[in-house]
Amino acid sequence: MAEIEPSQPHKHSFESIRREDDGAEYWLARELAPVLGYQDYRNFLAVVEKARTSAASAGFDPADHFGDVTKMVQIGSSAQRELADLRLSRYACYLIVQNGDPSKPIIAEGQTYFAVQTRRQEIQDDPAFGALSEDDRRLMLRREMAHHNTALASAAGQAGVVTGLDYAVFQDHGYRGLYGGRSMRDIHMHKGLKKSQKILDHMGSTELAANLFRATQTEDKLKRDGARTKAQANDIHRAVGRKVRATIGELGGVMPEHLPTPDASIQQLERRKAKTLKDDSAED
Repeated sequence: MAEIEPSQPHKHSFESIRREDDGAEYWLARELAPVLGYQDYRNFLAVVEKARTSAASAGFDPADHFGDVTKMVQIGSSAQRELADLRLSRYACYLIVQNGDPSKPIIAEGQTYFAVQTRRQEIQDDPAFGALSEDDRRLMLRREMAHHNTALASAAGQAGVVTGLDYAVFQDHGYRGLYGGRSMRDIHMHKGLKKSQKILDHMGSTELAANLFRATQTEDKLKRDGARTKAQANDIHRAVGRKVRATIGELGGVMPEHLPTPDASIQQLERRKAKTLKDDSAED
């Protein structure tokens, strides 16, 4: 008799099939495969092998991220048999979707989801970041945001986003995706900012991190999909913004438009920091 089939992919999200063992999270390959659109497990295993190779090429031991396990499955009214499976880390899942079939829409969603989650975990696990104050986190993320916005503008330029107006429209699409349809102007007004003030300079670290994910993943997707028109670039930016927003929702996070606006701007923080360094130097 046939083995029991996994639930249909639309019934699951990535997080809903996440498992834990003594606080360590993992996914099972046979549960992940249908979520990613692979009904034939043998085809999925071919992608897993590519992911193993990618892990090894990146200097990781594949055994740390791809573990062989077995489980018992029902094959009849009173009979069971062992079924081979794989225990996958979050990093393994990320590599699998990166090596997956790009024609599957869910793979594109998976690429954004796991990239966002992996980057989020990197930041959380970084001892240096964890030791920073909220002000210093804001300063660090704002600098990183400026760097990635330059790279994003370059990637968008390849799709014809060239003029200042083009880029403003392109950025507006990304904000609308991440902020539930709210435009740059809406966000600007919501924060009570003057015309000359920039939205990014009036975000807390959590809001900056969400926008950083939006920027980095849009840059990657523009390159990966080979966007060639402004319309394609705009659609990609809005879609990535939506996916980042959906991921925040899946994790039970606060939507960016509901996060508090800090009292001090990035410029004020920079002036304070410069003054502190100057005072410390004078004391020495």
